[in-house]
Amino acid sequence: MWHRGATWCTLNPMGSALTTIGLPVALGIIMFGLGLTLTLGDFKRVLKHPKAVFIALVCQLILLPAVCFGLVLLFQLPPVLAVGMMMLAASPGGTTANLYSHLFRGDVALNISLTAVNSVIAVVTLPIITNIAIWYFQPFDDQLGLQWGKTLEVFAIVLLPVALGMLVRHFWPRFADRMDRPVRIASVIILVVVIGGAVATNWQLLVDNFLSLAGITVLFCVISLAVGFWVPRLFGVSDREAIACSFEIGIHNATLAIVIAQSVLGSMELSLPAAVYGVLMFFVAFAFGFVVRGKIQKGSDAAKASARPTS
Repeated sequence: MWHRGATWCTLNPMGSALTTIGLPVALGIIMFGLGLTLTLGDFKRVLKHPKAVFIALVCQLILLPAVCFGLVLLFQLPPVLAVGMMMLAASPGGTTANLYSHLFRGDVALNISLTAVNSVIAVVTLPIITNIAIWYFQPFDDQLGLQWGKTLEVFAIVLLPVALGMLVRHFWPRFADRMDRPVRIASVIILVVVIGGAVATNWQLLVDNFLSLAGITVLFCVISLAVGFWVPRLFGVSDREAIACSFEIGIHNATLAIVIAQSVLGSMELSLPAAVYGVLMFFVAFAFGFVVRGKIQKGSDAAKASARPTS
């Protein structure tokens, strides 16, 4: 239970059990599944795309939190929702970015490398940005929020399962290949059940805040995708790499933000921006993918036409 102004909020026993136990387990399985697909070569591959990786990381770590901060002030969100949005902005790209990149012909290898690097960096940057947001917006009157010691919990939630999955892949690659699909399916099922249960037990809270969060989360998703595509293009990054950067930057790991908000900080309300974003981003990213692919195709057709000799 926490106090915010004159309002008292609490997770009921069922929702509390789901979030404090189920969500970390679900995310752990997801991150373990990510580790099963990673090798040290994925980190070394970053050296082959230094410009694209550097630009993507600058956008992810600096530009987007600044954009999100501006949107929070523009939409005048209540302090606890403002911190939730900043936590979402600080979250790394999710594994769903790899799927979207594959569907729209992006550089999936670059996506995998960016996901790996982002997952490591987020252990430090996510607590820093969240603490700064808590300090600025002061959503909690009687506690410090995400204390620096909580960074260890973020480390355990994010990196340890990834490292374990990478070890399994290194020593038992065939087993890792066989387990990749079952782990993905299991993680999705567990995640849907856990989040569905948490949402059901706090349904009214989500409904009351959905309309106020839909606009800012959709706009933030569109801006994230656009920044991820056009900023790299401005610096001469190829189309396939720009598509990979776009989805890696634009599709934030909402699950991670939800887990930290509910399990580490014990706040359902803090997780609402990520919950709303996590539903709407799939449709926004899908539409954006078609727009970008159409634009690239038109550019390619125009280039071919201009290259044809005139009779």
